Amino acid sequence: MKDTVPPLQVVPYVDISRYTGTWYEIARYPHKFQAGCIESRATYTLRDDGKISVLNECYEDSERGKLRSAKGKAWVVDTKTNAKLKVSFFWPFSGAYWIIDLGKDYEYAVIGHPDRKYLWILSRTKEMDESVYEGILNRLKEQYYDISRLIRTVK
Repeated sequence: MKDTVPPLQVVPYVDISRYTGTWYEIARYPHKFQAGCIESRATYTLRDDGKISVLNECYEDSERGKLRSAKGKAWVVDTKTNAKLKVSFFWPFSGAYWIIDLGKDYEYAVIGHPDRKYLWILSRTKEMDESVYEGILNRLKEQYYDISRLIRTVK
């Protein structure tokens, strides 16, 4: 089955300066490094060297729980689109961060991985209109993502 799935497609172009700022997680695939997280958010800041500072934050188990954070860096690996990046929290390890869907006003973004093992739906606001979310899900199905694996982020 995996051999018949076409390569993951990214958006045609990302203006990195518009992409920076804070993003709130709306949904994601489950994985160990975010276990127990609620109210997850990511803040991206452009650095003087052209790379991007990454600050991921969430609360452990409840909004009154301990604030957990991870700092890292990201860099563009495809300058034609700026949609394929690498992100690293522990040097020398890095992972693919591909922007596969993006609102025309940068109001939402969908982050995927070339082998489709990771997925995040992000928004500039803590809530997302359900019709926008459904549209994203439909486009994810077209990209051969298993949307049944998505979990909505606890707010």
